[in-house]
Amino acid sequence: MTGVGRSARFYAVLSIVAAVTTIGLKFGAYLLTGSVGLFSDAAESVVNLVAAVTALWALTLAARPPDEEHAFGHNKAEYFSSGLESALILIAAVWIAATAVPRLFEPEPLQNVGIGLAATLVAAAINGGVALALLRSGRRLRSITLQADARHLLTDVWTSVGVVLGIVLVWLTGWLILDPLIALVVAANIVWAGVRLLRDTGQGLLDRALPAEDQAKIQKILSRYEERDIRFHAVRTRSAGQRRFVSMHVLVPGGWTVKRGHDLAEEIENDIARELPQSTFFVHVEPAEDPASFADQALDRERPDSGR
Repeated sequence: MTGVGRSARFYAVLSIVAAVTTIGLKFGAYLLTGSVGLFSDAAESVVNLVAAVTALWALTLAARPPDEEHAFGHNKAEYFSSGLESALILIAAVWIAATAVPRLFEPEPLQNVGIGLAATLVAAAINGGVALALLRSGRRLRSITLQADARHLLTDVWTSVGVVLGIVLVWLTGWLILDPLIALVVAANIVWAGVRLLRDTGQGLLDRALPAEDQAKIQKILSRYEERDIRFHAVRTRSAGQRRFVSMHVLVPGGWTVKRGHDLAEEIENDIARELPQSTFFVHVEPAEDPASFADQALDRERPDSGR
């Protein structure tokens, strides 16, 4: 099977395999050297494993079809995964800092530096390759879970590179205090990654509109219909995981039959769906001559029975 045809769950399993492998390599490097900087790197890989397992669960749930209790599907399950990953990243940062601070006052010499650094670089190469695969597939599949996992793995790669460079400096200069300082810098970087991921998760749960490029595609399609004297308003979009939701009001001549209005709505939906797959549509056809058709353009219109 080619990379194009593989599902999001395939990449989640790939991430799990990579996390297990790199945990072994990094904790081995920590045990060989005694470096708290390498411990911080290994701790982040534990977070990677938990996040990858959670991602597989979320993607499996998100792929389930709609049912009576979840009429719009289960796509938002992906946000549980990215939210949990944000929390785990912050917990890992605290764990790293708690381990590093005592070493500031009682630095310890490092051992077997060469072997330890080689194992860490191998782990970084594995994470880098998997991260790039996840990022490409996450963008193709519009999966916030895969994109979150990819960004976290890329952060892990840079963490590993920074730790390796820092330990080389410790080895060259003999300044043992650099080791815990590097670990604290790693912790700060992890916190920043966690906060950004948490922000993206919150935006998704708040039903953020589709990206500008998607909205531009919709507008380009609608503009072709406007040349035929069809008008639109209350065009609204949102996303939930991989699924898009598009709603709009279509204004047509009042003399049209129901079937003609229905056929037009179907045509518009099909045109947009070709450009934006995995979309759900809510199209309301209205008579263009009726002033009431223009009274519902506000994002939130009070109805006579509101508050009852």
